[in-house]
Amino acid sequence: MSVTTIATPFEKLNEIGLKVSNKVHYQRDPKDLAEDTVRMKEGEYNDTGALVIKTGEFTGRSPKDKFTVKDEVTENTVHWNDFNIALDEKHFFIIRDKIVHYLNELDELWIRDAYACADPAYRINIRIVNEKPWINLFSYNMFLRPTAEELKNFNAEWTILSAPGLQLDPKECGVRQGNAAVISFKHKTVLIAGTGYTGETKKGIFTVLNYILPQEQNVLSMHCSANMGKEGDTALFFGLSGTGKTTLSADPNRKLIGDDEHGWTNTGIFNFEGGCYAKTIDLSEEKEPEIFRAIRPGALVENTTFIPGTKTIDFSSKEITENTRVSYPLDFISNALEPSVGGIPKNIFFLTCDAYGVLPPISKLTPEQAMYQFISGYTAKVAGTEAGVTEPKSTFSACFGAPFLPLHPGKYAEMLGKKLNETKANVWLINTGWTGGGYGVGNRMKLSYTRAMITAALEGKLNNAEFVADPIFGVLVPTECPNVPTEILTPRNTWADKNAYDQAAKNLAAQFVTNFKKYESGVSADILAAAPKI
Repeated sequence: MSVTTIATPFEKLNEIGLKVSNKVHYQRDPKDLAEDTVRMKEGEYNDTGALVIKTGEFTGRSPKDKFTVKDEVTENTVHWNDFNIALDEKHFFIIRDKIVHYLNELDELWIRDAYACADPAYRINIRIVNEKPWINLFSYNMFLRPTAEELKNFNAEWTILSAPGLQLDPKECGVRQGNAAVISFKHKTVLIAGTGYTGETKKGIFTVLNYILPQEQNVLSMHCSANMGKEGDTALFFGLSGTGKTTLSADPNRKLIGDDEHGWTNTGIFNFEGGCYAKTIDLSEEKEPEIFRAIRPGALVENTTFIPGTKTIDFSSKEITENTRVSYPLDFISNALEPSVGGIPKNIFFLTCDAYGVLPPISKLTPEQAMYQFISGYTAKVAGTEAGVTEPKSTFSACFGAPFLPLHPGKYAEMLGKKLNETKANVWLINTGWTGGGYGVGNRMKLSYTRAMITAALEGKLNNAEFVADPIFGVLVPTECPNVPTEILTPRNTWADKNAYDQAAKNLAAQFVTNFKKYESGVSADILAAAPKI
C-alpha cells in the first residue's frame, strides 16, 4: 500500500486533535482513489471503466438530520425552520470530538484540498477529510481543483470531516438518530456522520455559500444550472430535483457553465462547483448523450445495479433507489465552459414537472409573476408508485431550494427581484411534466418539444409571438412556437375531458394560494396580485 507524501501543513486539523500521520492519502488522483475503493471491496468497475459504489443505508439527503449550530453568529441571522434545525454549540463539540476520535482509529484517511466558486473574487478554500476513498473521489469531481502551485500555500477556510461509519448516540449528541450533517458558521466546519450519501458533502458547502454570499458579498446564490450561447448570452435554469435542470442545460449548441449551483454578481454569474451530479434513472445515450458518455474512468456512479451476468449498468433499475446518480468533472462534458463564468443572464427558466398536467409547457412571466413563482418553487411528482399510489403529490420549495437556504426566502427573492428589474431578463415557466391529462391519463411532455420551446425562447423567436393570458394562472402563453405542435401549447385543449381540466387547474391554484400564505406578510401587493385566480 502506497501513501501519498503530505505536502501541506495541517495545523488546524492537529488543533482539533486529528492525528495527521503517514496513514493519510493526500490529493490522490481519481485513478488511485478508484483503485483504493476496489482494494477495500467497496466498489467495482462497470464496462466503461467508471467506478460503481453503493452509499449504504442512505441513498439521498436526510433533511431532518441536517443541523446548524445556533450561537452568537447565527442566532439572529439564520431562518430557523424545519430545514434549518438548531443545534447547541456544546453538541457540535461532542460530535466533532467523536468524529475525530473515530477517524484517528482508522488505518487510512483520505484528505483533499479543493475550493468553491469559479470567480476568484468569491473563492473559498475547503479541506475535506474522508473515511472513504470514494467520497474523496466525489469531492475531487464536484469541487474546483487547485493547481500544484496553489497547493503550496493553501490555506483552508472551511473543513469537512466525513465519517459515514460512525453512528452517533442521539441523546448524547443532541440529534434525532445515528446520522447527522452539522454546519458551524462560527467554526467554519461541516461534520458528517452516519451517512455515506455523497450529496451531503456537496450540499453542505452549498448551504455555507447560501449564507455567506448574500450577506457578506451581495451575491445572489442560486440553485440552478446555467449555460451560454455562441453570442455570449447566458441562461439560467431553476428547478427542483427531477425537473430537468441538468438535462436541459446540457445543450450541445451551448457551453455548459454548470448544472446545479451558481452565484449572480453585478457583472455576471459563476459556478460554485467543478463538476456535475446527474440523476441516471432511465438514462440513455439517445436522450442524454453528454451525461451518458460522461460515465467513464473518473466518474463515480451511485446505487445502480448491473444487468445480470454483465458489468453493464441497468439504468432502468430502481432496486436500490430511484435516486441513482453519477458525479464527474465538468470537463467530461464536451462543451463545458472554462472557467465556468458567464455574463448577465438574458433568459431565466423556471422548470416544473407538473404531474397534474395543468400548467402550460411554456409561458412568459411578468416580474411580479416571476417573484411569485420563485418564492413558491413548485413541482409535482408521482409518489410511491411501487406501493400503488398513483396520485401526484405537490412540492413547494421556496426559491427552488428551501433545504439549502439558511436565510429567510424573502432575502433571496428580494435580490432576484432587484436583478430582474435591473437587467430586464426574460423569465419563462417551463412545464416538463404531463400533457393531455394528469399522471395515469396523459403523457409526459416530449423532451424534444421542451428543447424546441427553450431554443425558441433563447433565440428570440418568441419575441414577436402572440401571447394569451392563462385564465387561472395569469401567465402568458404563446399561440405558436417553432417545431412544437400548436395544440399542446394550451393545456386545456389537450384534455379530452375539459371539465376535468378545469377542476384540476382550480385544485392546483388553491394549493399555490394556501402555500403562499406563509409569505404574505413579507411580499408586496404586486407580487400577491400575481397569485392564481380561483
